[in-house]
Amino acid sequence: MTRRLFTYITIILILNACGSRGQTLEDIPTRIPSLDTYATSVVLTENAPPEGFREFVAFPQIDDNLQFLSHWHSEVYFHFDGVFSRTPRQIDAETTSLIWYTRTGNQRRVVLTGGGDLFGDQQGETLEGVRLGSDVFLLRDEVCLDNAEEAAAAVADLRASLIVGGVNYAVPAGEKRIINGEQVWRYAFTLENVNLPLLRMGDDAQITNMLGELWVSPEHNAVIRYYLNMEVENVVLQVVDNALPVSGQLILRYDLYDIGINPNITQPFGC
Repeated sequence: MTRRLFTYITIILILNACGSRGQTLEDIPTRIPSLDTYATSVVLTENAPPEGFREFVAFPQIDDNLQFLSHWHSEVYFHFDGVFSRTPRQIDAETTSLIWYTRTGNQRRVVLTGGGDLFGDQQGETLEGVRLGSDVFLLRDEVCLDNAEEAAAAVADLRASLIVGGVNYAVPAGEKRIINGEQVWRYAFTLENVNLPLLRMGDDAQITNMLGELWVSPEHNAVIRYYLNMEVENVVLQVVDNALPVSGQLILRYDLYDIGINPNITQPFGC
């Protein structure tokens, strides 16, 4: 297996299902100034979440609790656009991932793509990992690879939280909606409670602006949507070896779909 193959194994996420919405900081609701004060008032409104979700929620890994659901499909997306810090040299990177899961028989299918300057490839490659119980399969650009069990398992078992991380503490924001077919409530959070495994922060690194959305389904005790936009300076993106500090805009997207719908995962053609 090549170094690039293992680079892609460490990254996941998918094309934004909502078109251009969320591509700028202004598209994301502004976080509230005081979480404790806001939570006290929100629980008294008609938009308060059900019991057990009225004070706060915590999803340190954004895909927490999904192992308890019978079937689902998630889409995840990572995009960076900026420059190498203290230089005019532009740089970009993008990874996308589709993940399907069915609990019966421990079946998973993950399709990954990655591209951009950081990976030395504008077009990118596509990896597909499939787990059917103890059997695993790996395809690169739709070609099945032999003797690749370890890499196949790494791709097939990838979790969305490897890239988007999660939120340690969030409070109700007084809004409910139907998103991706599920009734959800929005929760507000601050930067201090966000897990960002993709970033390595040095002494002079900082996040200068952050806006985000967190929508939770109490029925499934799961996050249905998590969007995060950040302006960063002098951070290291941990998606390639020996990466240099960069500054620019980072976009993270996570959506959960098709809860309870069997994705019918099968052995890939040609394997």
